[in-house]
Amino acid sequence: MAVALNTLVEEAERYLGSARIPDYCPNGLQVEGRPQVSRIVSGVTASQALLDAAVEAEADLVLVHHGYFWKGENPCITGIKQRRLKTLLKHDISLLTFHLPLDVHPEVGNNVQLARQLDITVEGPLDPNNPKVVGLVGSLAEPLSVRDFARRVQEALGREPLVVEGEQMIRRVGWCTGGGQGYIDNAIAAGVDLFISGEASEQTFHSARENGISFIAAGHHATERYGVQALGDYLARRFALEHLFIDCPNPI
Repeated sequence: MAVALNTLVEEAERYLGSARIPDYCPNGLQVEGRPQVSRIVSGVTASQALLDAAVEAEADLVLVHHGYFWKGENPCITGIKQRRLKTLLKHDISLLTFHLPLDVHPEVGNNVQLARQLDITVEGPLDPNNPKVVGLVGSLAEPLSVRDFARRVQEALGREPLVVEGEQMIRRVGWCTGGGQGYIDNAIAAGVDLFISGEASEQTFHSARENGISFIAAGHHATERYGVQALGDYLARRFALEHLFIDCPNPI
């Protein structure tokens, strides 16, 4: 079956509530392709590798978490940006992007989906008093050592995480996928035993160590593979479309 591009985009925007969420890039349709969609290819980032794979898969639309046109970037269409856009336009493929709306959604969001991968029970937002803080807090069914939980992360995500090991067992967990390491102070204030993010900064080590909590950096790409898959599956079910997630490996 096929659905009109505009109908699919409107449903994705409605489902995610993207118009209500301020962001660092335009959410929604970033590149317009053919007017009908039968096959969606999803991926984390609209890299050249993903676009080439989408062309090979004969996709009508590419759905990603990391698209283009970020605030503060050079607006000139040169270099890799020119090559990426040329690929989409040449093959009449649409690019649909959702950044923060896909991080915070309560069903298909990256943070909720990561909790499911790691068997964490979601309790609520990382900082209930600050809606701008993207992240969640939750608990484990039974306490685990940091090393045991790190093994769970590695098995679930297929990537060895960076671990700052504290002394206490892990019961309560705070997390924010991707580049959310700056929220470690919010996690400390929330009284968690462990904070998980995708990336780490130099000061993250000191914040964890001096405040007596553990920290795991599980990879920006690795922690954000699941929201876009869940959204793609939702749209495929909603409109009886084909959906293929393509994972272009990224160690960061």
